Amino acid sequence: MATTKLAGNPVQLAGEFPGKGSTAKKFVAVKQDLSEFSLEDFQGKRKVLNVFPSIDTDVCATSVRTFNKKASDLENTQVICLSFDLPFAHKRFCGAEGIDNVVTGSLFRSPDFLKDYGLLIEDGPLKGLAARAVIVLDENNTILHAEMVDDITHEPDYDAALAAL
Repeated sequence: MATTKLAGNPVQLAGEFPGKGSTAKKFVAVKQDLSEFSLEDFQGKRKVLNVFPSIDTDVCATSVRTFNKKASDLENTQVICLSFDLPFAHKRFCGAEGIDNVVTGSLFRSPDFLKDYGLLIEDGPLKGLAARAVIVLDENNTILHAEMVDDITHEPDYDAALAAL
């Protein structure tokens, strides 16, 4: 069982966080228009999975803004921002912020995603939500980079993630 921290306090996670070289597990997420997409929809592209607890928190919002800015310079790469927020929250945030270079996906129809990726917070105030992580995939969904952020209140290492591409 993996652990991370929330403001310095240990947090237990369910599942096993995938490592570099392994193959990403399939998942389905929900777009802002309530249609579904899967990992296979981006076959042939490199992918950056930006996973976070809630788009309505400062650090999560910053990660989406930062990846949106950096994604505009990436070729053959799709940034996918994933959380359990409802698609309506993603739509509101992205509309207000002018976010248009990333795909947002709600995991509310895919409760197994967090266990499959070892990111389900099992205790503390964020119990049931996602730990913060960035997973970079090649065109065939092989993991090139996997970072579970050491403390949920910290931003991911954007440069390390993008360097893996």
